[in-house]
Amino acid sequence: FKGGDTCEYLLSSGRFLGEKVWQPHSCMMHKYKNSEAKNCLVDKYIVFIGDSRIRQLFYSFIKLINPQVKEEGNKHGNIPFEDKSASIKVDFLWYPEVNGSMRQRIKSWTEGSVAKPHIIVVGAATWSIKIHNGSNEALTQYKINITSIAPLLEKLAKSSDVYWVLQDPVYEDMLSDSRKMITNEKIDAYNEAAVRILNSSSRNSKAKVKVFSVSKLIAQETIMKSADGLHLPESSRDTNAMILMNVYCNKIMKPIDGSCCQPEPPLTLIQKLAFCFFTLSIIGYLIINLIHRNNFRKNKSCTDLESGEEKKPAISTPNVSTLEMLLHSFCKLGLIMTYFYLCDRANLFMKENKFYTHSSFFIPIVYILVLGVFYTENTKETKVLNREQTDEWKGWMQLVILIYHISGASTFLPVYMHIRVLVAAYLFQTGYGHFSYFWIKGDFGVYRVCQVLFRLNFLVVVLCIVMDRPYQFYYFVPLVTVWFMIIYATLAIWPQIVQKKANGNCLWHFGLLLKLICLLTCIYFLSYSQGAFEKIFSFWPLSKCFELNGNVYEWWFRWKLDRYVVFHGMLFAFIYLALQKRQMISEGKGDPLFSNRVSNVLLFISIVSFLTYSIWASSCKNKTECNELHPSVSVVQILAFILIRNIPGYVRSVYSSFFAWFGKISLELFICQYHIWLAADTKGILVLIPGYPMFNVLVSTFIFVCVAHEISQITNDLAQIVVPKDNSTLLKRLLCIAGFFSGLLFFSAMQDQSRH
Repeated sequence: FKGGDTCEYLLSSGRFLGEKVWQPHSCMMHKYKNSEAKNCLVDKYIVFIGDSRIRQLFYSFIKLINPQVKEEGNKHGNIPFEDKSASIKVDFLWYPEVNGSMRQRIKSWTEGSVAKPHIIVVGAATWSIKIHNGSNEALTQYKINITSIAPLLEKLAKSSDVYWVLQDPVYEDMLSDSRKMITNEKIDAYNEAAVRILNSSSRNSKAKVKVFSVSKLIAQETIMKSADGLHLPESSRDTNAMILMNVYCNKIMKPIDGSCCQPEPPLTLIQKLAFCFFTLSIIGYLIINLIHRNNFRKNKSCTDLESGEEKKPAISTPNVSTLEMLLHSFCKLGLIMTYFYLCDRANLFMKENKFYTHSSFFIPIVYILVLGVFYTENTKETKVLNREQTDEWKGWMQLVILIYHISGASTFLPVYMHIRVLVAAYLFQTGYGHFSYFWIKGDFGVYRVCQVLFRLNFLVVVLCIVMDRPYQFYYFVPLVTVWFMIIYATLAIWPQIVQKKANGNCLWHFGLLLKLICLLTCIYFLSYSQGAFEKIFSFWPLSKCFELNGNVYEWWFRWKLDRYVVFHGMLFAFIYLALQKRQMISEGKGDPLFSNRVSNVLLFISIVSFLTYSIWASSCKNKTECNELHPSVSVVQILAFILIRNIPGYVRSVYSSFFAWFGKISLELFICQYHIWLAADTKGILVLIPGYPMFNVLVSTFIFVCVAHEISQITNDLAQIVVPKDNSTLLKRLLCIAGFFSGLLFFSAMQDQSRH
């Protein structure tokens, strides 16, 4: 660990991911858009001073501000650039040698006779080698000249950002005869002299000239593609310009996916209060634990010296109290949240950008598929979508989604479209599961609602506090929470129609279908009326939950993307339970779901439908157009999968315990990945062990899965305490929870006011 200054990594080290994507050593580089570059550099004056290589860098840099710029003008003269809309001025000054002329120009900035630049980029050497035919005398003079310039640059570095660009290697075989004396050996000697002399007199780290040495590494990989053996190809100098932009702008713009050169965010008031709470919980648990240990020692069985018999203590070991269980859970949670904070808010661990390749996605998929098949066991029951099967379904889907996220496969549209089906399948299960429960049990009590809401939202609420993120940031939990409440409201409002009532009179089935049609109409209306949707969720305090970046558009987009699939899940549950009640399907062990003929026909249609959807998704060319069709057609592949999985009796009778284990903690896995497996709020990858990508993924994955499992246990334990079955006690707890959220809203308002 070299400390928290990731600028050093950005300027000096890294590697290529593929051919064109540059990865700094263990920090993330943001790809700046023109608008972002202008916002960062508004009212700034930037100077590039040097030879033709610096001129190349100058052009790549100003193209980040204005892509329409053409490389025109006198190649051996000064070139000005100005963006009047943002008051940005960038100049290239032609000084191909480090000499008295360059020194005089730099000195004029220190004396205040001309406007001082905010950013100065300097570099030159190849002309000195060329003009003096690579003589040792020229190198000696270069050292003398840099020695005279260095104090001036260090003086400027106190108030400006000063970068000395080291000389890139050349491709000697391609150099023209007039440049044959420019060898890599000579270039290394000049670079070594510059590094040794610069900052030799400066003891103040803030007054240091930043050495831009990463360009050498980039050139070593790409100089073979040079047109003349001396100048870098366009993609390489664009990378250098982007690095320069990250070095200066990350600390100003604070992009989520730009961890290089970005300072650690300050603790908010709510985070400080959370820290105090978890600290007190740990102290409280330790005190209670010590008291219990002392009591146990006092009451420990002792030997009767006269009879030699062992006497049992009069008082037995006390049972674990509710307070102790509560403190124990919060103690563990506090330690886990500390790890979350260190991983994704502190600059302790490093982060890297994602980079997609087909092998990085498909090889792990094959690997987990083999593991899943290896752990095949018989199910306890053979009903359609039984508990083991739904856990297995959630498990393998979650593992695929995790691989999708860490591999950066969202850039590959066919994979993206199939992952959208997996997210839709989760919501389908939400509709199916909750409808089945309310339809069969008829339990619309407050206890059931509170249990579900607590289990869904507990971890996310804690992370919103600890990680200082809005509720909508963890979009999937708000999505399933709102859909649960919609399902509950649809079935709970008068008239309450449940299976027991409907069995007495078939007309109640039509009443339920009428309810479902009303629900579908509301969904259709809201999906095409963005204004109405935004009005509903813009009321305070709902707006605090569903706003992201100051508006609810992101929430509307997420909701709209899978708007029909929960309804499809409810409708499927209704039809399946009706067929089951009338004994129109066979769910015995090893028996096909229908008669052999019907089963074979349905199985054939399902396989064809499944493959047809995959072919369509794989042929998608435009993400926007495919997303428009997705809500209506995703159910095709979901239903096809259910039928393929359940029609053959022998397939329905087995499940993968490996996938089912992950399925039981799928929600925790989905949420925890944001901060302790991925990094920078899912934009990058957490690096616990730099330099060993595969080993790093293995270690971080092991910790991530263990933490998710532990949080699942903590949530279950706390759910029993916070949401008791006794209605009067539950009402008191709900009042306490309401008070807690009122306090949270109050402190959140204070934070927002202080930020503004």
